[in-house]
Amino acid sequence: MNTNDQTPSADVARQAAARRNERLALLALAGMAVGWGYNWVVMKSVLTYVGPFDFSALRTLFGAVLLLALLAVLRRPMRIQAWGRVAVLGVLQTGAFSALIQVALLHGGAGKTSILVYTMPFWVIPMAWAAFGERVRGLQWLALALAALGLVLILEPWTLHADFMSELLAVLAGLCWALATIVAKWIKRDYPMEALPLTAWQMLFGALALCLAAWVVPEKPIEPVPYFYGALIYNAVIATALAWFLWLFALQHLSAGVASMSALGVPVVGVLAGWLQLGEQPGVLELTGMVLIAVALVVVSLRSAGK
Repeated sequence: MNTNDQTPSADVARQAAARRNERLALLALAGMAVGWGYNWVVMKSVLTYVGPFDFSALRTLFGAVLLLALLAVLRRPMRIQAWGRVAVLGVLQTGAFSALIQVALLHGGAGKTSILVYTMPFWVIPMAWAAFGERVRGLQWLALALAALGLVLILEPWTLHADFMSELLAVLAGLCWALATIVAKWIKRDYPMEALPLTAWQMLFGALALCLAAWVVPEKPIEPVPYFYGALIYNAVIATALAWFLWLFALQHLSAGVASMSALGVPVVGVLAGWLQLGEQPGVLELTGMVLIAVALVVVSLRSAGK
């Protein structure tokens, strides 16, 4: 009798906690959008002073060390399960993803590269459907259609581009991120674990893979100017450690489709930052595409809040 009386209140408490975590996850995505969005300008600009593999290895290694140190200071458990899956996650999410976007930025604009990387949702939604049965319903279809149209207007596939290889690498980075998203959901399903240690360990695995790549691939010597150090600090603290933690936290409390669609705010910030700081002024079609993506973000946010 007492058990039955307590069950409804326990269910209400769980539902309230779930709604609170969902709101926090949406806020986490907003913070990630600002930190990652501006970082496209930073990553593009710093290539004047360092090679892409060297910078990717340094920023992710420092980010991993920072997170592991934070775990120690907070006295949080550092042991995790599913080491094989975490290693795969790190190679995809931190290693391949970071290297591909950094190389793509060598010859591609910061804003355009950020947009191309965010073809990720169009990979992850069918993957999540096939792997976990996460179907797209209702207003999410409208958001997906608006975002797709926005990306088409930004990419202008009917024109020829001299930087085709850069664009291809950016799209491949989006594919790696989509695969990493599915692996992260796979880990959560079978081995529930906190976002912070998962972020730290996957980042360390990815950083080690990048260190190996930097050792194998010859690059120009690093120029130790102030901007290089500032970019390294920004990337290690804000754009790598903090942003990946916010992303994984959001992924734990939102569906893969909702999280990935909401994250489309990052390239909007990237395009605006590239426009204001680097003079990468988008044309009419690109601006129209950005507006459509912004509308899609509002739609998917309303759909998520209405669950």
